[in-house]
Amino acid sequence: MLEFKTIGLFLITAVAEIVGCYLPYLWLTQGRSVWLLLPAGLSLALFSWLLSLHPTAAGRVYAAYGGVYVFVAILWLWAVDGIRPTLWDWVGSGVALLGMAIIMFAPRSA
Repeated sequence: MLEFKTIGLFLITAVAEIVGCYLPYLWLTQGRSVWLLLPAGLSLALFSWLLSLHPTAAGRVYAAYGGVYVFVAILWLWAVDGIRPTLWDWVGSGVALLGMAIIMFAPRSA
């Protein structure tokens, strides 16, 4: 059960980070409203808070989270940018997720 909670939390965290970065991107590259920076800042604050909810060492959480971020970014590429991921995008995402699983769920003595 801990594994599902960890992965779910990582998925929500990744969406918060991507939204927090995507909104300023829209403002900077597409001339959208500067007001997008307000929800972007809130989303990045949520991202930081969500990372703090994991009950293990921060460095381990940050390293493992990167794997989930890669996967969610590829989903974002497809869902938001409208670009279908290639086989190699999926393979790379799978490798990143495998790395996350090893870092977070490997047996430890301490």
